Formats: sequence, C-alpha cells, structure tokens
Amino acid sequence: MADHKNRYISNLTRDTYALILAGGKGSRLHELTNWRAKPALYFGGKFRIIDFPLSNCINSGIRRVGVVTQYKSHSLIRHLTRGWGHFKKELGESVEVLPASQRFSDHWYAGTADAVFQNIDIIRDELPKYVMVLSGDHIYRMDYGNMLAHHVETGAKMTVSCMSVPTEEAAGAFGVMSVEDDLRITGFEEKPAHPAPQPNREGYCLASMGNYVFDTEFLFEQLRRDAETKGSERDFGKDIIPSIIADHSVYAFPFEGSSDATAYWRDVGTIDSFWEANMEMVAPVPQLNLYDQKWPIWTYQEQLPPAKFVWDTDDRRGEAINSVVSGGCIISGSTLRQSLVFSNVHVHSYGQIDEAVILPDVEIMRHCRLRKVIIDRGSVVPEGMEIGYNHEHDRERGFRVSDKGVVLVTKEMLQAL
Repeated sequence: MADHKNRYISNLTRDTYALILAGGKGSRLHELTNWRAKPALYFGGKFRIIDFPLSNCINSGIRRVGVVTQYKSHSLIRHLTRGWGHFKKELGESVEVLPASQRFSDHWYAGTADAVFQNIDIIRDELPKYVMVLSGDHIYRMDYGNMLAHHVETGAKMTVSCMSVPTEEAAGAFGVMSVEDDLRITGFEEKPAHPAPQPNREGYCLASMGNYVFDTEFLFEQLRRDAETKGSERDFGKDIIPSIIADHSVYAFPFEGSSDATAYWRDVGTIDSFWEANMEMVAPVPQLNLYDQKWPIWTYQEQLPPAKFVWDTDDRRGEAINSVVSGGCIISGSTLRQSLVFSNVHVHSYGQIDEAVILPDVEIMRHCRLRKVIIDRGSVVPEGMEIGYNHEHDRERGFRVSDKGVVLVTKEMLQAL
C-alpha cells in the first residue's frame, strides 16, 4: 500500500512545475537587504534562504523549477548558477532563473500574480498538469508531494498551504483564512489588522504560508482575468484568492511537519526574526534539524579548510560554547557563546562574543566584546570595540538597534566611523 502511495505521489510530482517567487525586497530587514534580495540572505551558518524551498522541491521529487527574480538579484543569480545549475534538461530536470524581462507588459513584476502571469509562456512550454507557486523567503522543510496529493483528492482547483499562527503574530503580516470542516476556504483576508480566530483554537488563526497548488489551465484563466481587471494589485492574496473562493473549489492544506517533528516554519522578515531563527540553530536539539540526511538542505558550498581554534592559556583560549562555526573560520584566543558563525570568519584574541550572528568574511580584531549582534558580510570590527552593551552608544555610532535589542552592524557603518 505504501509503495502504491509513493508511486501515486511521484506521478503527481513529475506532472508539476514549481515557480519560486524570489524577487522580494525585504525592506523590514533594512541594511541586510541593501545589496541583496531577501531570498539571497544567508541563514544557518552556510545556506541562503532560497535553498530551503529549492531543497524542498528536489527532495519532494519536483525537478522542474523556475526561480523568479527581480530586486537586486545579482548575488541570488550567482548563487543559483553556482549551486543549482547542474541539472540536466534532457533528463526532464532543471532549475531556471526567470528575471523580470517585461515579456507581457512594459512594466516589471507588479505583484505575485503578475510575476507568474508574465511567465505563462515558459510554464506552458513545460506542459505541466499542476503548477506550484512557492514563496522564496521562508525557512522550513516540507514534502510538497503530500500537498499535491491533497489537492487532487479534494478535487480542488487551488490549494493553499497554511498553519496555525498566534493572532498577534499574524496581524498585519500574513494572509488569514476561514475554512469549513472539510478545509474548503470560505474567507480570505490579506494581512488583516484583526485576524479572524480559529473556532476551535483560541488565540490562533489559520495563516497562509504563501505556497499554492493550481490546476494549470485554471491558473492561466485566473491570471488572464486578473490582468484585465482594473484596480487589481496583481497579487494572489489580495486579488486572486478572494475573487475565486465563492465560485470555485479552493482548499487549505495544513502544514504539520514530519511524523517525528512539529511543524517548523519561519518568516525571517525582520531583524529580530532573522536573529531569533538563526539563534534557534545553536540549540542542542534545534527544532529544524539541518543534520537530517533523509531531507538534506542543498546549497553551493565553497571548498574551505576546517574551522580552527587556537591558543590555550588562562587569558587567551580559542573556544566556542553552544555555538555553530562553519568552515574556513579561525577562532584565535577568543570565546564564543551561543553564536552562529558563517564561513571565513576570523576572530582575533582576547575577545568575548555572545549571542552573535556573524555572516561570512568578517574579521573581528583583538579585545572586542559583542553581544546580541548581527555582523554583516565583509565587516572588519576594529580593535577594542564593544557592541550591544550600550544601545544609546550603538545608535550614536550609526548602528541599527532593533525593537528587541538586536544590533545590526554593516561594513558601511563601520567604515563611516
């Protein structure tokens, strides 16, 4: 029975084309997205955010994928060509970059629906039975095959992945839906100020994850209709879903995680949520298991030497406690606690680093004390600098302090001192 189910799902995934929307600006991340799109942002010590939906596709058996890019996409495209350009089109697999190229209008992508509409001809050439539209800027592991099976079994024209989220967290941030007992969607609001609560779960609402499955022809019909509708914002959450739920079968698919773990899904759209999600990776048993060989997260990996920890005297010891340290790093005579360090970071002696997210190619000079910080790629922290201990002083030096006290430091901020 299990083999029959697996064959059934594998047939569905072979008939599916996935389109990952990766053109987001990520403005709430401030300087972290000054020079890169949000899906290109680093995460978890060695990955980019885009690696998670891409890995979910490959692990689910969906091997025809298009990545839609727009905002400051150079680093994203470079990462995709280096790490995801090895698929063989002649074997029915590909990861293709689809930049905004004004194929159907004189404008760049106006919204999520418009981004798909402007690539209709590319999707049609693939001859898929189903189209999966995925957000490119969330951290999670998900078997899309189960969602496809749910889509077919319910007879849906469109399926929306969702999960229970605290109402205060969803307010103004996520699309929120109401459903019947059979999960048919009866109401949908995009980022409401006061989300409708779930009837059977006080304090929670059903939030869209921004992942959709469509019957292909139905998707094309709705995109063409929306493109001709005056006043539309060309957005799935604001326009497409509210306009079709009354007359078409649109169902929710609750994301519940794997059988051995609770559902993990993070929208790392703010400095605080980005720092918090990375900090979750340093826990002894993180909820998101990046070490699971059954569901690996793939990425481009530069060949680097192992991480190195040197000196062992009472006042000068290279060590990392409850921390994640990537390849190419040298921790020389300093102590790291509860920190996540990306590749090619050099921490010099006599320093104390606590609760830090340090992006690649950073150099931290001697006698530095850093606490609850994000240090952007390529920064050089001067000798003796303290960050995160006096927020007023941090702001005076041009660093950004978040609502929850995370201090963001970039190369440009340091160079301006």
